[in-house]
Amino acid sequence: MSTQPAVQTNIPEVAAEPVETPLEALASICTVLVIWLFVTGFIFQNFEIPSGSMEKTLLVGDHLVVDRVTLVPPTKWAPFVHYRPVKRGDIIVFLKPNPETPDLILVKRAIGLPGDHIHLRGGIVYINGVAQNEPYALQPRDDGNASHAYTQYRDDFPSDIAGIQEASVANNASLWAEDLPSHIQGDDIVVPPDSVFAMGDNRTESLDSRFWGFVPMKNIMGRPMFVYWSFETPDDQEDKTSMSDRAAFFFHVITHLFGGTRWSRTFHVTR
Repeated sequence: MSTQPAVQTNIPEVAAEPVETPLEALASICTVLVIWLFVTGFIFQNFEIPSGSMEKTLLVGDHLVVDRVTLVPPTKWAPFVHYRPVKRGDIIVFLKPNPETPDLILVKRAIGLPGDHIHLRGGIVYINGVAQNEPYALQPRDDGNASHAYTQYRDDFPSDIAGIQEASVANNASLWAEDLPSHIQGDDIVVPPDSVFAMGDNRTESLDSRFWGFVPMKNIMGRPMFVYWSFETPDDQEDKTSMSDRAAFFFHVITHLFGGTRWSRTFHVTR
């Protein structure tokens, strides 16, 4: 009786998938976190518009992506980063210079640059004697709202220095009230070196350089690029600071997310 030889089959072994150790997982998470912190801290940042001082350019409830690179002074360690100086008309995000209210981040429009002579007449801005064409600006108007009506110290700035000083003190900017006269030449206020004069587009509703002074260049954090999300928000929402008010508005956002979102403003470029 003959026997058949056994057939030997070579079956390749399946390599076992490497198992990530807890230490490797932690390292991966830390890497992602570091990259995220770098991007949000040095390149882009989220900013929410809390007030109507920039209407109609920016609305209360607009959420912006802010470019943290372009307007920041250049550094030797990153010569490849694009940089340009602030231009008239740029919308800027900055730390409020008024020392009485530190660490407050604002968004306004850069109106005057170092050396510019500025005054307002009837709400119209004059720079170096030339009236500016500002189609984005909301000027004083007779619409039945008392706060929109012409006010001398605000709309003929800086003709009524006493009125400006009184308003500045009332808005917790007493140091600016003292410093203001030293920057007046004739009918104009003169922007000092390394500073800008900033104003909100909603001129009758904006507390700006007229009331708390110039913005040092070093305070500028960036410029808004576009609106990534906008939600209908009451004008007085920023004044509701209690936990119950915040929780109530958060619940309102969740339950009205689709109906309250201003879809037409999604990816709206700011200019």
